[in-house]
Amino acid sequence: MATKSSRGAGAPAATPFAVPENRWSDKAASTLSPSDRLLYRSNLLGSDLTVTNFGGGNTSAKLVERDPLTGDDVDVLWVKGSGGDIGSMTIDGFSTLYLDKLLGLEKLYRGVEYEDEMVGYLPHCTFNLNPRAASIDTPLHAYLPFRHIDHVHPDALIALAASSGGEDATREIWNGRVGWLPWKRPGFELAIWLRDLLGKEPDLRGVMLAGHGIICWGETSKDCYDNTIDLIADAARYLNDRLAGGPAFGGPVVAPKPAPEREAAAAKLMPLLRGLMGGERPKVGHFSDEAETLEFVGSADFKRLAAIGTSCPDHFLRTKIAPLTLDPERLEDADYLASSLADYREGYAAYYERCAGPDDPPMRDANPVVVLVPGIGRMTFAADKKTARLAGEFYANAINVMRGAEAIGEYVGLDEQEAFDIEYWALEEAKLQRMPKPKPLVGQVALVTGAAGGIGAACAARLLADGACVMLTDRDSEALEEVRASAAGRFGSDVVRAAVCDVTDEGQVQAAFDACAREFGGLDILVANAGLASAAPVEETSVELWRRNHDVLAEGYFLTARAAFPLMKKQGNGSIVFIGSKNALAATTNASAYASAKAAAVHLARCLALEGAAHGIRVNVVNPDAVIRGSRIWDSSWRKERADAYGVDSGEELEEHYRKRSMLKKNVLPEDVADAVWYFASPMSAKSTGNIVNVDAGNAQAFTR
Repeated sequence: MATKSSRGAGAPAATPFAVPENRWSDKAASTLSPSDRLLYRSNLLGSDLTVTNFGGGNTSAKLVERDPLTGDDVDVLWVKGSGGDIGSMTIDGFSTLYLDKLLGLEKLYRGVEYEDEMVGYLPHCTFNLNPRAASIDTPLHAYLPFRHIDHVHPDALIALAASSGGEDATREIWNGRVGWLPWKRPGFELAIWLRDLLGKEPDLRGVMLAGHGIICWGETSKDCYDNTIDLIADAARYLNDRLAGGPAFGGPVVAPKPAPEREAAAAKLMPLLRGLMGGERPKVGHFSDEAETLEFVGSADFKRLAAIGTSCPDHFLRTKIAPLTLDPERLEDADYLASSLADYREGYAAYYERCAGPDDPPMRDANPVVVLVPGIGRMTFAADKKTARLAGEFYANAINVMRGAEAIGEYVGLDEQEAFDIEYWALEEAKLQRMPKPKPLVGQVALVTGAAGGIGAACAARLLADGACVMLTDRDSEALEEVRASAAGRFGSDVVRAAVCDVTDEGQVQAAFDACAREFGGLDILVANAGLASAAPVEETSVELWRRNHDVLAEGYFLTARAAFPLMKKQGNGSIVFIGSKNALAATTNASAYASAKAAAVHLARCLALEGAAHGIRVNVVNPDAVIRGSRIWDSSWRKERADAYGVDSGEELEEHYRKRSMLKKNVLPEDVADAVWYFASPMSAKSTGNIVNVDAGNAQAFTR
């Protein structure tokens, strides 16, 4: 068996494989029904990333159930259904099928060229009207004669499956107790191969499937889990022995930059790449610079291995086969970046033309999903944040696979045509076509200032509800974290981030926008909302009070808009929404500092609309009035000052005063303002800039015409 030896004296040791721990609890499992015990096993396996990646792998059990039609006991295959994730699935994530009907399908099988039609027969085998669709892996579980089966894709085992030395290593590790099958994509033919192999070698503990993982079994759910964990641990320890004592990937040639420099580089590069990728919808980015990626991108063998591409279908369906690699010395050269992306798209189109047949789906987006930069790390781009993050995690799995594969032989990628046939598989295309239409703001990135207040939080929630990613900013760190945690609970942690930012601090403003670019890839929407309010007769208005209002409400809006413009110009579009005030248009007594600062912000928006139009940047204003509920401004002295000015009580009487003062006799809520912000942020207002919308329930003094 060939082994690599490219260890340099004094070079850092290779990153080792994690060895999984057995987390089975007899106490927890003892009270469970057979089906719940299958779920327990599945969740244990899927929640451990040393065992399988998100959405990868499947588990099954052959259980005796009462047939609802005949009342007889029948064997039913419980198997993870199409889609889903074994780590987070619930009991309704399993398909249930009559085992005898599944086994009877073999008489309908017309050969490998007709293999896909077998998927159409699976619904006819459904037990108890279960609506969960069966996956293409179902036959692999049905045709093996074991009660409990796991099919997982741990990095340590795929490293064996994707190495020229993998078959020999498999034989050496398990003394012939684990079989080996050459590459075959999942489906009916592979199920027959497995069944026939077990007929010849009935004492096997499992079978390595070249290119994509292992399938193994046990007579009880615990036996199956133990077997799976033991096999992965055996492979990890074996690979670690061969990685010990030297560097991976031929040793380092480019040292990682310090973390702040890596983050700064990503913040600059990602908006440029995002803008150059184009497309019907913008993409969302994800940046990672964990040790495994830095080890890989800085190595001597980096470009050779990256060009081979990912080998496991679970990986490249998320990542495309090969990444885009960039020269770290040319990241600020716009022409170089543009030509690099153009070359990648041209190469992908050529790959499609070489491999596509007359019945294949049209070519999909030719832009790269994964971008790798020595010394900096890994960037991934996709239609939404979760997909971008997962693509990055899958490429990290691929890096682990390459490291292990090279330790025992040569890393082997899939044949190009085989890879294409998986990527453009009719069954995968059908799955894509079944996906729901994305929400209107999916792919959009927003930054909201003053996000811990009532209007800011409502604006963020409105944008998140329609699919946008949102960077929340506020100077109050505790209140900001409360809003972030609430938004993450409602909309998912992938799409919301937070950065402490005082909009009067130029450095903090730039840092917040850099964080947004690094976390999401760019910026499409700015909601400038951070504010304060004060009231005093002019002779009692101190210079400090005057400056504080103008620092926040005029200069703060200027600083945030100035930071947004470069990001939006790189993308050729953007929407900036200023939260103004009725007082920006209608004079009011005892509030000259506040009202004049708001007026300055409104006029700034008009100026920015002129400057931004040539770059596709729209700038509009929403003017609320008397948004009392949920407002931190109205919880300050402003409430009493306004109440005193109108001669009313500062409690419900003040709210009633404003309601009655309005033409429509209605209270204005933060959500009402958020709806207007959403309009200016959304494609519905694509032809609107320099506008003002009043959300004040009607105030003739504030009419804009």
